[in-house]
Amino acid sequence: MSGTAVGIDAAVAGWPEPAMAEPQAESPTVVMARNRMPTFPVRPTVPVEPGTPWVDDPYAHALHTGRGPLFLRRLSHPDRPAGFGDELVLPLDVERWCASPGAADTSVLRRCTGSVLDVGCGPGRMVAALAARGVPALGVDLSRDAVKRTRRSGGAAIQRSAFDRLPGEGRWGTVLLMDGNIGIGGDPVALLRRMGELIAPGGVLLAEAAPQDVDQRLTVRVEDAHGHHGRPFPWARLGTTALLYAADSVGWILTGGWTAEGRPFVELRRRRANHPDAQPPITERPHHS
Repeated sequence: MSGTAVGIDAAVAGWPEPAMAEPQAESPTVVMARNRMPTFPVRPTVPVEPGTPWVDDPYAHALHTGRGPLFLRRLSHPDRPAGFGDELVLPLDVERWCASPGAADTSVLRRCTGSVLDVGCGPGRMVAALAARGVPALGVDLSRDAVKRTRRSGGAAIQRSAFDRLPGEGRWGTVLLMDGNIGIGGDPVALLRRMGELIAPGGVLLAEAAPQDVDQRLTVRVEDAHGHHGRPFPWARLGTTALLYAADSVGWILTGGWTAEGRPFVELRRRRANHPDAQPPITERPHHS
């Protein structure tokens, strides 16, 4: 583990961790695999009460093994929340998440400046790669297993919601929303507003969009090939157009955009500093007595 990771781990070691882990992450690249889904035996959806606890969570198991298959299943149609509408089952790219950064990930890493906060870091490939380069980086994820795997890979991470109080608020040089994490919480506008509170004046938000022109608010759950599943949670899927529209509504401006390996990314900056306690950005490795 790098000195950077050790330093950031020491800074957050005293923070309490919530008792419940929650599955995170949809990978937009694999949305394109929907056309192959007829080969997967899809069962009819059945009502599941939000908040129902689960045992042997399939997301945690996939992170332990580094392998799928794992799927994101829509439980309700956004226009008919009391019923069950069109089937939607999306494969999740567990193997890619658990591997070293590929070419598309590297295109994002090259654009990171200053300290980096990876929101919804999953198993931590981005955080670990940054730490290996000596870049101060911290992952945030609701999943206890994702945090553990990130730390094992040499990165620093904490188990926390993006909407909880986080270390270094208003001082991060770069914030990442990778692998469909613009969908966290099911309210992209609220999430983008929150990202503006975390980033330093002049900092950059690097976000990944879905490769299709979609704008969806969903209730979903994570499932494996055997039908084991986690509890329902709100999610969203945004293509580039919808993402930019949401960003503009809360004061972000587009300063860059590119596509790598079929994955679209945008670079966003704030029109103005909006965090009430904004301080100089974190640019050096933390020092502790």
